[in-house]
Formats: sequence, structure tokens, C-alpha cells
Amino acid sequence: MSLDAMKAGNAVACEVAGAMSLDECWQMVRTYEATKTPFMIMENVCYRRDVMAVLNMVRKDIFGEMIHLEGGYQHDLREVKFNDGVNYYGGGVEFGDNGYSEAKWRTNHSVYRNGELYPTHGIGPVGSFINNNRGNRFEYLTSMSSKARGLHNHIIDHSKGGKDHPNAKINFRLGDVVTTNIKTANGESITLTHDTNLPRPYSLGFRVQGTKGLWMDVNKSLYIEGKSPAHKWELAEPYLKEYDHPLWQKYENDASGAGHGGMDWFVMNAFLEAYKRNEPMPLDVYDHASWAAITCLSEQSIAHGGEPQSFPDFTDGQWMHRKPIFALGDQY
Repeated sequence: MSLDAMKAGNAVACEVAGAMSLDECWQMVRTYEATKTPFMIMENVCYRRDVMAVLNMVRKDIFGEMIHLEGGYQHDLREVKFNDGVNYYGGGVEFGDNGYSEAKWRTNHSVYRNGELYPTHGIGPVGSFINNNRGNRFEYLTSMSSKARGLHNHIIDHSKGGKDHPNAKINFRLGDVVTTNIKTANGESITLTHDTNLPRPYSLGFRVQGTKGLWMDVNKSLYIEGKSPAHKWELAEPYLKEYDHPLWQKYENDASGAGHGGMDWFVMNAFLEAYKRNEPMPLDVYDHASWAAITCLSEQSIAHGGEPQSFPDFTDGQWMHRKPIFALGDQY
């Protein structure tokens, strides 16, 4: 759909993820370069309020030089992946043609694929922290996966399933926890975690660590050398308020009530404003390609015993000269 839209000259706001192979990533890039049709990947977590406050802190050198970052998709989706055809969140053990809503498609990925299947919520914000494709780039990754038990256990333990249910015989390929490590051209390391088939609270698992300190969202805390009590966590909230991003300060009331805590408003507004002003999209086709490539490369790495897999340079060398534009000041 994105390719046809660009060829027709229609601006594209592409949901995640829009490409399932490296070839499709290249098709998106080359079609954009041939048509110059505006294209934006609609990763809303890039506009999450705490994430943008931390971005503001990174740019003000509060954490020092970036060293290591983490993110991921850690979300118990067993009740979404399996449904009974009546209740969306009510559970069940059916999927595909017998499923409902996301269960019609999402579970098939767990049946057939083993890799970092949903990287964008984690890597999108992390990419902005280290200026991916704009003075920096992802160079290579390695991935490994755990064994798969979560979905099988869900089926056999469920009141509508059991050990004799046909779906109990499925050999799910997707490891319950998939860990991917990325090395960047500027030397930072990044860890992504995909964890959707086991019981757990929701977390994107962000960690932003530099030479002066770090922030972690799982404990809502940070540590800044010379400011925090020695070797002790501080609550991040006062800092997040102090360094609240100018975009949130300007548009908080407009975003009130919008989806996902308001960040859906910000990502849509960014797309519309860039389009109206005929300016570059803040999350562009090169961002999309480098994020989507993680899925493909992680599958290859796992299939080859954790072998490193190199990222294509979708910018053809332009990453060395392109300047950061995402969420600078109060302009989308």
C-alpha cells in the first residue's frame, strides 16, 4: 500500500511495521527516492512524554556521552493472540481463521518466525537519542532466543483448550524471550528485548546510559553523578518535569484525551504539519527501513547461531552528513 501510494503521489503515514524483508525495505527507500512522495513511519512512542523529556536531557548533556541504551516490547499478549471469537479480551485458544481481531494474524508470526518481531517501540526512541541515520547508524546486530513455552502452556492450561486440543500440538517457533544486541557506528551498544508470550506487566524497558548517569523507566528512576546521592537511585519524575520537552509544554492541552496518553496526537500532528509545510518528515523512510530491518536480520542471526548480521546502509552514505531534525525545539 505504501509503495502504490508513493507512486500515485499520495503522502504516506505508515503504521509499524511496514516491511517484512530486506528487499521490501529497499523497495520503500528506492520508491521514495524515485517519487519524493512524503513518507513518515508513525511510531508514537517516540512522542511519549517521558521519552521526550529524556531526549531533551540527552541533548542538554545531562547524561553525558551516550554509551548504552535499551528498549523493547515486553507485553503479555496471550489474551490478544488467542480469542474465542466472541470476546476480544476474554481469552481462548483459537487463532487464524477461527480467531478474532489480532488473533487472526498475530499468532501466525509466533508459529512460523523466530526473531525480534516488533522492534519499533523500543528502537524508535533509542534511535533519536543517538541520532540514527543522522551522524550515526546501526552497523550490525546479533540475536538469540529462549525456548518457546508460553503459548503452549496457555493452550493446555486454558479452560477452552487442554492437552488434547489441536493447537496444543503446534510447535511455536518464536522464543518466549528474544534478545538483540546492536552496535552503532559511533560505538554505542543497544539491547532490544521482545517478550510477549509469558506472564508479565507491560514495559518497554528503556535504559539510557551515558558517561554522567542513566535513566530507566522500569523503576521510574535515574542516577546523575554529582547530583544524585552517591550510588542511590532518585525518582525520575522531578527531572522529567524540569526537562519536559517544549513540544509537550506547547501542545499538552491539544493532546489531552488522545490515544496512548496523548502521543498519538503528537505523531499525527507531526505528519500533518510537515506535509502542510512541505518540510522533511521527522521520522522518514530511512528510519523506517533501518528499524524494520531489525526483524529480518534478527531472524537470520538466530537461524545461524547468533552470527552477526550487518545492516544495509539505506542512506547510501548520506547518514554522515544528514543533521538531526526530530523534535527540535517546539516544532513537531
